[in-house]
Amino acid sequence: MRQYLGSAVRFTIVTWLLFGLGYPLLEVGINQVLFPGPANGSLVRLHGQVVGSRLIEQRFTGAAWFHGRPSAVHDDPRSSGGSNLGPLSSKLFRHLMERRQRLERRHPSLVGKRLPADMITSSGSGLDPDISPATAYLQAPWVARARGIPVAIVRRLVTSHIRGPWLGLFGNARVNVLMLNLALQNAEHGR
Repeated sequence: MRQYLGSAVRFTIVTWLLFGLGYPLLEVGINQVLFPGPANGSLVRLHGQVVGSRLIEQRFTGAAWFHGRPSAVHDDPRSSGGSNLGPLSSKLFRHLMERRQRLERRHPSLVGKRLPADMITSSGSGLDPDISPATAYLQAPWVARARGIPVAIVRRLVTSHIRGPWLGLFGNARVNVLMLNLALQNAEHGR
């Protein structure tokens, strides 16, 4: 019995060292060499300072910036999550109508227009870094007006930041809000 117990303990220690310590360290090392950007969170730096990540939404406030999708967990940056409301939920319908009414109050030109879904629907996590090109183009005139720059410049920035489906097949075209806003800030400083 003692011999089996000793073998079991040795086997446990060896497998823990191999698979609990060795394998994760090997994976981290390989990823640091082959994919350092994604392995470190796809951080975006501006003048040496981290300003965000390409993978997680950064909240922008004010009319001079493009805005991401609404959040189901409100504006608490420490939490993420969806509303867990189904498509037939009257509460979800109320939320969507409230968001639409707030948008229409701020931008009367939207009254009665069909809006891109991501303009009023929240994401599953509340942390989506991207918006649809339609939403970005819809916001372009507002951003241009708030910054006092021609809308054509802002639209060109949107166009240059559209990323197609992954491998041309998976997902939808999208615009990363952080990268677009940084390009907008850079273009304005370059004028």
